Amino acid sequence: MSSSQVVLVSGGSRGLGLAIVRHRIALGDRVATFSRTRTPELEALAEEVGEDVLLARPIDAVDFDAVASWVREVAETFGRIDGLVNNAAIGQDSLLAHTAPDEIARIVRTNLEAPIVLTREVVRRMLVQRSPGRIVFITSIAARSGYSGLTTYGATKGALEAFARGLARELQGRVLVNCLAPGFFASEMSSVLADEQLESIVRRTPTGQLTTSELLLAPLDLLLAPGTNLNGETIVVDGGASV
Repeated sequence: MSSSQVVLVSGGSRGLGLAIVRHRIALGDRVATFSRTRTPELEALAEEVGEDVLLARPIDAVDFDAVASWVREVAETFGRIDGLVNNAAIGQDSLLAHTAPDEIARIVRTNLEAPIVLTREVVRRMLVQRSPGRIVFITSIAARSGYSGLTTYGATKGALEAFARGLARELQGRVLVNCLAPGFFASEMSSVLADEQLESIVRRTPTGQLTTSELLLAPLDLLLAPGTNLNGETIVVDGGASV
């Protein structure tokens, strides 16, 4: 895999996002990330590598003016943008009948509208660069398999996959757009499911294990590789649970 790329990661302060940030830095990339809060882990990493390598800001994904300013800062600081990983999202842990309209709107705004707006800002800069950019949306098998209590969350992830396919065709290879769809894994996202739901998912998974952040890094590297020919695709990493 090529090093010395500039990769943007939304929601890079914890969990999968932080794992991606650490991994891309280890590959030799310069990384920019934002999240609503800067965790001690992200603070320590930023102090260790410095702003020449990691540019981290506390920004809410739905503050679209702040996001646009951040993208502009990244482009001016690092000179270009090679890759974008749309990772930031919020979960859901309620049946639709018990989910307030304001909460539905918050999930849709954060998980669907925010990554579309961020992608718009990044694409406008990628299109003037000589080499194709790469955009990856972190979606979920909840986009294709129904799970009680995750209806709106799954709907936003399914909509992102549809958006990615349309954008891949619209950009005609000038920017490559793909999705990476994890199965449920031991993280803050899977904590919304009851123990019996997680046990049922494990039983239905041919490999017998939930997805981990580490298992997602290799396919993500493939989607961000300068020479990749993947476009408009969704790579599912769930141990075969959705087969």
